[in-house]
Amino acid sequence: MNVKEYNQSVDLYSDNVFRFILKNIKDEERARDIVQDSYEKLWRNAGNVNFDKVKSYLFTTAYHTMIDVLRKDKRQTYMADYQIPEDVHDKQYSDLAEILEIAVRQLPEIQRTVVLLRDYEGYSYQEIGDITTLSEAQVKVYIYRARVFLKNYIGKMELVV
Repeated sequence: MNVKEYNQSVDLYSDNVFRFILKNIKDEERARDIVQDSYEKLWRNAGNVNFDKVKSYLFTTAYHTMIDVLRKDKRQTYMADYQIPEDVHDKQYSDLAEILEIAVRQLPEIQRTVVLLRDYEGYSYQEIGDITTLSEAQVKVYIYRARVFLKNYIGKMELVV
């Protein structure tokens, strides 16, 4: 990969990587840092990365960097910081996007990641497996479980709309 291709990858993929990370961690500054770290790693490995594979490389690198950041944060949090989530949302409310975002935040980390990659970014099961180092079957199971949780959390559509 040359400098022109590197700059082109920044133009093409930086916003998508940022959105993906932001949806997972909900912290703009950290998301920017993770994206920047991912591009730094790409720059250091530019000679080894084929431009055709740069999108997958960036998402994979950003995902693993995000996991490292989350693990580091998890070691530094206290039990008093945790809130026990409700299993079902049954209050009448009309902003489905907000309810869905709250529900997605309730998902376990791996389920949230695969759902975001599949439903928000449009990756195939195989591509998600490559990014997360899971098998295609594992990806499908996590997506199914996440969707079941989201369905139960949101409840009946009549209550939401």
